[in-house]
Amino acid sequence: MRIAIVGGALQGMEAVYLSKKAGFRTFVIDRREDAPAISLSDDHAVLDPVFDGKEAMKIFEGCDAVLPACENTDVLCKLNEMLSGSGIPLLFDIDSYNISSSKSASNRSMADAGIPIPRKWPECGYPAIVKPSSQSGSIGITVAYNENDVKNGVQKIKEMGDEPVIQEFVSGKSVSIEIIGNGKEYRPFVTTEILLSKNYDCKRVRCSPDILTDEKEEQFSIIAETIAEHMGLKALMDVEAIDTKNGLKVLEIDARIPSQTPAAVLAATGVNILKEMVCSDMRTHGEMDSKSSSYEHFVIADGVMMTCGEKEFSHVCDPRMISGLFGSDDMITDYEPGKNIWRGTMINRAGTEKELEEKRLRCIRSIMDECGVTEFIDALPDVI
Repeated sequence: MRIAIVGGALQGMEAVYLSKKAGFRTFVIDRREDAPAISLSDDHAVLDPVFDGKEAMKIFEGCDAVLPACENTDVLCKLNEMLSGSGIPLLFDIDSYNISSSKSASNRSMADAGIPIPRKWPECGYPAIVKPSSQSGSIGITVAYNENDVKNGVQKIKEMGDEPVIQEFVSGKSVSIEIIGNGKEYRPFVTTEILLSKNYDCKRVRCSPDILTDEKEEQFSIIAETIAEHMGLKALMDVEAIDTKNGLKVLEIDARIPSQTPAAVLAATGVNILKEMVCSDMRTHGEMDSKSSSYEHFVIADGVMMTCGEKEFSHVCDPRMISGLFGSDDMITDYEPGKNIWRGTMINRAGTEKELEEKRLRCIRSIMDECGVTEFIDALPDVI
């Protein structure tokens, strides 16, 4: 099996990692020579399918499926146009993506489906979240404590050329669930927890049976299925929510391959979501493992080790996948002995949460001891 992955940034790295774990060969296409997924892949080409459609199609014809791993609308539309009727599977649903890529449109869709979402501002009061409608992750997001903060946040988003969405700041555990669909049947996977860096970017993902109660786990799965059915999902979607004291509140949906959570799901359960999507089979394949896993970004600089969000980790240069490095199960990193500044994503798995945390701390201590690191910083957002 050979997968063409279009996009070599964070989503592309995730796609290559999952493909390698599934035993697939990978061919990464990106217009940047230094896209980090390129050094992880089996083959690559530096081109833009929008302008180099013929060259891209030659590559696709030698692959068993094409997976978009980017959020460039022009590229996504071009891939949909090129591969429609070609017989080459496109692991992507552009109609669902068009809804999920706009927070305004996805909020309307979820409200129509009866999904619990945060209240609108100003009815919700403060603090409130001001976020751009069409950006992913934490890009352009600010926390507003007063009207002046709202004005500044809105102005910042307008300068980005985007539409502001202002909602209640809901507090609690940040959770995520993936679901795949074929337009008729839908299969949710398991819940992961998202831990945030100081600037509200994802720094760590954990997957464990105790993230939600059994009742809330079932409720979250039903929420994901309801959204997928309402949209007629024909590929993969990620649903993000906050487990508040008043129940689950869905923050956003993304009908594309996520950049972090599938690897944590694979480590904890043994289920490879990309492989399941390629198989296009909605049935559950046997028993899943019930282990605990963590997936964590960090940067080493000038003797300090600091957990970081995915945007900081994206500056990794020519990364490699290394099993067993510093005692971890897997690491994606540009580490070299003696290097002063380097980045890593550490993936660990254990039978229990306690064993997992002990393993994680041993890995951190090993990095500090072997690399001359004198300080470890694991900062949190000001408001959680």
